[in-house]
Amino acid sequence: MTTARLPLFPLNAVLFPGLVLPLNVFEERYRAMMRELLKSDEDEPRRFVVVAIRDGREIAPTATGMPDTVAAAPPPERAPAEGFGPDPIQTFHRVGCVADAATIRERADGSFEVLATGTTRVRLLSVEASGPYLTTEVEELDEEPPGEDEGDEAGALAEGVLRAFRAYQKRLAGASERSLATGADLPDDPSVISYLVAAATVLDVPTKQRLLQAPDTATRLREELTLLRKETAVIRHLPSLPATDLTRAPTHPN
Repeated sequence: MTTARLPLFPLNAVLFPGLVLPLNVFEERYRAMMRELLKSDEDEPRRFVVVAIRDGREIAPTATGMPDTVAAAPPPERAPAEGFGPDPIQTFHRVGCVADAATIRERADGSFEVLATGTTRVRLLSVEASGPYLTTEVEELDEEPPGEDEGDEAGALAEGVLRAFRAYQKRLAGASERSLATGADLPDDPSVISYLVAAATVLDVPTKQRLLQAPDTATRLREELTLLRKETAVIRHLPSLPATDLTRAPTHPN
């Protein structure tokens, strides 16, 4: 079993392989992580693990996105494991995703804008809090390879999921929305489709985490098909819906 120790960035969100994650890094423990990543050679990947926090377990604040304005006063410094209980690994889901930070830009106030991309699913084996930020020992979590018939099934399921996803987008956006993703905007690979749809569908963290942990592409696609049909049926009976960024700009894998 091949393992690696990497910096750990807990979030109230699930990162999927191939998807882009913007981060607004303002806490000192995560600033220290970014400063350390910047020490690596530009030709080397700047990797860290993103893991979702279990429902009801978060105490310490986290934030994603790149806002136009930055708070004038930085938040108080926190110990690496502060807010995550006496045994931090119990606060996190055990399956996360390695992120490769293509862009790390430091602001004048010492906070960072980070643009990372999910690469590989990993299983957390341990969490260490002795340094300036959390680190985790992980093992890569490969998807179970499909057999010949299973590969054909995944392809058929991917086509069904794409049809269901388009119907879901139309219901979410309204029939007059002009900027929906079209077939040309979406990939052909069933595995990539499964991750893209999981990221782009409006679902709670536990559901997204379940999709991330699915043992293979066909299982993930099968569950997504059920979820999309259910969500579309619910939307059909709602009198109105708030606008969402999802319906105004398609999500693209890197």
